[in-house]
Amino acid sequence: MTFLEECIQDSMPIWEACLETEFLKGIADGSLPEDCFKGYIVDDSLYLREYSKVFAWGMINSHDMEEIRNYYSLLSFVNESEDATRRYYLKRYHITDREIQPLPLRPENRAYVDTMLTAAREGQGAAECMMACLPCMLSYGWIFGELIRRSPGVENTPYWPFVSDYAGNRYDAICRAWAAFTEEACRDLSPERRRKCREIFRSCSEHEYHFWEMSARPRDDI
Repeated sequence: MTFLEECIQDSMPIWEACLETEFLKGIADGSLPEDCFKGYIVDDSLYLREYSKVFAWGMINSHDMEEIRNYYSLLSFVNESEDATRRYYLKRYHITDREIQPLPLRPENRAYVDTMLTAAREGQGAAECMMACLPCMLSYGWIFGELIRRSPGVENTPYWPFVSDYAGNRYDAICRAWAAFTEEACRDLSPERRRKCREIFRSCSEHEYHFWEMSARPRDDI
């Protein structure tokens, strides 16, 4: 078992618990109030803004151009693919990015992005940065793949465009590429760095769970 696989196995109970949150159960059967999903899209927009800064710290701490190209590919994916779905729903809800940006991050969101940014800023390189990023990337692929398998009727809900984005072959291929980069970055880590990286991965997985919990409550400022 690789180091990343060990981290995923350690966090798998948390990912399983995410599927049992009211938000994702409502996504699965289409019963989620759209006010909650609208709040999620706003919160996700604010999250992605901060998430992108993690890659900036990764670039600052990079040791070679290969690392920088990897972070650039991550940023490009967030900007092009994730942004496309986000904008689809923003248009549906008649919300603009200009209206979103001044809004505050809810406490669960703020705690999450602060954890990621601290890991990337204070880490020794790509290992810590990717451990902060990957729980979001990889858990989404696993969660939505499982959601479709367990609740195939999600295809007939208003949330199918959102779900299908994270369960397709392209997203899976990109996650595999990032995982391979991370495995290389985590090779030959000292025992102390391995312990720290495992803690970062689990902590960010826990923040993912709290983000889903938060999203079952609509925002009151949009």
